Amino acid sequence: MGSGTVCSRSRWTLPGNGGTSCRPGTTQCPSGGLYFGFQFVEVSCWMAFLDEWLVPTLEITVPEEAMAAIREAAEATPTSLWEQLVQRRVMTDDEILAAISARFRLPLADLTTMDLKVRESVPEGVARKHHVLPLRITDSTLDAATANPFDIDAEKMLAFATGREVRLLLSSPGRIRDRLEELYRGENLVSKLLGGLETGADVQQIEDTEEDISASADEAAQKPIIRLVDMMLADGVTSRASDIHVEPIEGGVTVRYRIDGVLRQVMTVPRAAGVPLISRIKIMSGLDIADRLRPQDGRARIAINNDKVDLRVSTLPATYGEKVVIRILNQKSTVLSLETLGLFVEERLQIERLLGYKEGIILVTGPTGSGKTTTLYSALRMIQSEGVNIVTIEDPVEYRLGKHIVQVQINDKAGLTFSTALRSILRQDPDVVLVGEIRDGETAQIAVQASLTGHLVLSTLHTNDAPNSVTRLVDMGMQAYKIGAALRGVIAQRLMRRLCLSCRVVQREPVPERVTQYFTNAKTLYQPKGCPDCAMTGYRGRFSIVEILTMSPELERLIGQGATVDLIATAARQNGMLSLFESGLRHVIEGDSSVDELLRVTDIPLEGRYGAAGARPAALGIPSLYPTGVFPTVPQTQSAPAAPGVDLTTAFELLEDAPPAEESAAEQSRGVSVLLVDDEDQLRRVMKDLLERDGYLVHEARDGVQALDQVDRVAPDIIVLDLNLPGLDGYGVLAKLRSRPTTQDIPVIVLTAKGDEDNEVRVFELGADDFLTKPFRARALSARLDAVLSRRRAG
Repeated sequence: MGSGTVCSRSRWTLPGNGGTSCRPGTTQCPSGGLYFGFQFVEVSCWMAFLDEWLVPTLEITVPEEAMAAIREAAEATPTSLWEQLVQRRVMTDDEILAAISARFRLPLADLTTMDLKVRESVPEGVARKHHVLPLRITDSTLDAATANPFDIDAEKMLAFATGREVRLLLSSPGRIRDRLEELYRGENLVSKLLGGLETGADVQQIEDTEEDISASADEAAQKPIIRLVDMMLADGVTSRASDIHVEPIEGGVTVRYRIDGVLRQVMTVPRAAGVPLISRIKIMSGLDIADRLRPQDGRARIAINNDKVDLRVSTLPATYGEKVVIRILNQKSTVLSLETLGLFVEERLQIERLLGYKEGIILVTGPTGSGKTTTLYSALRMIQSEGVNIVTIEDPVEYRLGKHIVQVQINDKAGLTFSTALRSILRQDPDVVLVGEIRDGETAQIAVQASLTGHLVLSTLHTNDAPNSVTRLVDMGMQAYKIGAALRGVIAQRLMRRLCLSCRVVQREPVPERVTQYFTNAKTLYQPKGCPDCAMTGYRGRFSIVEILTMSPELERLIGQGATVDLIATAARQNGMLSLFESGLRHVIEGDSSVDELLRVTDIPLEGRYGAAGARPAALGIPSLYPTGVFPTVPQTQSAPAAPGVDLTTAFELLEDAPPAEESAAEQSRGVSVLLVDDEDQLRRVMKDLLERDGYLVHEARDGVQALDQVDRVAPDIIVLDLNLPGLDGYGVLAKLRSRPTTQDIPVIVLTAKGDEDNEVRVFELGADDFLTKPFRARALSARLDAVLSRRRAG
């Protein structure tokens, strides 16, 4: 095409270099004529439209009279052809996008997958000036949406600002404009609010204490700062945030919201406004703005759209200044009832049955932020009535529960602790007492004693699961027999994020290999996508998953006898308890949440951790936690399926026709506890199943450190120890066992794949009772166990 091509309409020369726009007012075409790739795009030279380059693409589709009317209306003031077509309903955004994409073979932008982190790399001014929407950024590329994919200036500016290769994708002007407002909402509001901030204080002297304190007190009273704090609080409440984190950094102050349990950064405030911003929060909550060297706690109450919201404020001195965390307690948004917790019907009925007791103690366990307080409040709302005297002891009182419930705030400075308050309350003729948290042995003693004398006591503990709450009370000094007599049930819980119903999509990728066995019967699984309704996270709201331990005569007997947590948990499972993982698994199968969220919130169960899982209660109507074949009930021709890359047949073999064990041997092994220590999960699982069928009580450990911990906890009668362990190997474990008086007499059978004589001699020198080389047959392990135990009994 030579150096240029003459525009037939204007007789101006178009440039010959690919993809360059003609410049108005020059000796080249002033209409935006383009030479793109190997195709010359002839355009009109009437400058009625800001996006005149669209005319050749759309004039075939748009009726002539419609195009003429739009052009006539635009002669006075240049306007956008795209937006005029949409406003006049001649074409839709999607039709225009389809036409452009088809002609130039350009990809369309998916605005639902926008990553909020891109705003940290692309300044708002650049995005708005060039009408581009940054979508996603990696170490090498930036994806951005634009309505003009031939805007070379925009592409160059984005590449310069981010230092990355830019890929422009098609979208409509209106959609880009709306999403720009959403993307830069926080920074835009901050800039507008701080526009009127007086800068009398030198921000470089922020570390000068006296000047800084005085300046911050004055600045905190300025209207821009007040508006900024008000905006931040209102936005946090409307965004359903449970906490607002205000955290100083080197260049300013970041603001993050915790929504559905996950922190999201929403804005960065300039350093000049950081100190007055924090001072304003401290003034609102009655804290000393002059004291920046000590942590402080305060409270505030605000009204947003006439709705009262309580705030708990905590400050903490940090490197770049004070960090502030604001806990939002929104009574209106928190509907306190068991029906709103997201429980399955069976789970809710179990809790309601527990609340039907007139005396005893019910515990709710879990880490901070797992919803324990909400569950307890919901329980109180259920039993609240005019004929029931309910008193709570809390630190702090998070929600005001209304009439017929007396709430007591702990005040350590005044000597009103949990234990002293509980003593006083018991003289107030209560029917139900809620103790916010059992923190020490004294409180535990009083709470249990109250539950044994005709009161229903509700409280919380910090334990990972329900069975461990019993051992936690024992650690606090409670007598085991009292716990067994007083305890009615334990509810362990976590909160899982609920998939956004507006945008969830069917999961096409396979689930992680380590959990595929749990989803073999699942028909459809869902995963998050992201949309404006859920702030592009894919999740909206949370629900509870629970592990409910209810007492039975067997459990009461075991607890009273001081049984180990493994025995208690095994009995609880036999009594119908499902684990947190099982509860969450059912929600995933039902489409309430995703596999990733389940793995984020819960741990994959260690097979046999609390004894054989067995089948789930039929009422739940869902498959057993452990798939068929993991715990075989009859001898198989092969071992259980191994993980990829693990050939169990080289380590362990099951005989096809293993003869039944002698009756005497089975009777001898019944009740004997064995600790299996092996880092190969599949092998350990098969050995465990074999030994349990022979009547042994089996405990497990995956490494040397865990093995020593299990020895202290369960005091096994015999140990089967693999030498090749991560961290502390089998040699080290054996040496430690033999060096301690309390464990030196526990018999140990060593497993190893090293069959040389020197290795055998070494383990016997360290004190092993027997030696078994992999691969070995099933009967060999049973025979060795029986032989070692018989020798010990005879000796």
